[in-house]
Amino acid sequence: MPVHKIAIIVGSLREGSINRKIARSICALKDDNLDCSIVEIGDLPLFNQDLEQNPPEQWVRFKEKIAAVDGILFCTPEYNRGMPGVLKNAIDVGSRPYGRSVWDRKPAAIVSASPGTIGGALANHQVRQSCVFLNMPVMQQPEAYLGHVNDESFDENGKLKEGPLLGLVEKLAHAFAEWVTTIHEARAHLERTARG
Repeated sequence: MPVHKIAIIVGSLREGSINRKIARSICALKDDNLDCSIVEIGDLPLFNQDLEQNPPEQWVRFKEKIAAVDGILFCTPEYNRGMPGVLKNAIDVGSRPYGRSVWDRKPAAIVSASPGTIGGALANHQVRQSCVFLNMPVMQQPEAYLGHVNDESFDENGKLKEGPLLGLVEKLAHAFAEWVTTIHEARAHLERTARG
């Protein structure tokens, strides 16, 4: 299986965020085929169509990073029954100008984690809605609504402790590696077929 470059986008800006810790734990997995790095979104100016002709440097840099990867993994909390504004802004910035979205055809998966019971499920589904509209093939299973996650779920280095939660995150990472491979192989097959 080839190694895939994956951008992880975290919907929380807080350094101690449990979703950021989940993202770092995924990046630390060494026995899969994902070369993950977190792409920061906290410095992105708010999307404003007036800026499209002369986009801010932060927008350009962000879109270049997303364009260079093979897939996207979103790790997000849920704020007020929805995705955080900073994440929606990043999605909007990457999607414009119209017709030149950097998200187009990028395989995606979504993880949401929360100390609460429903594990950020509503934010997860909002991100999924945006991905579907942006023509991103989104992994269907396993779904990842990680509930009852708190600081005690991680060790002193901020990595997930041994246990069922780590097992679930590892399963998700392996499934996502297979998903990205499947999407890229299918696309390559279609392109070969089209060339005859």
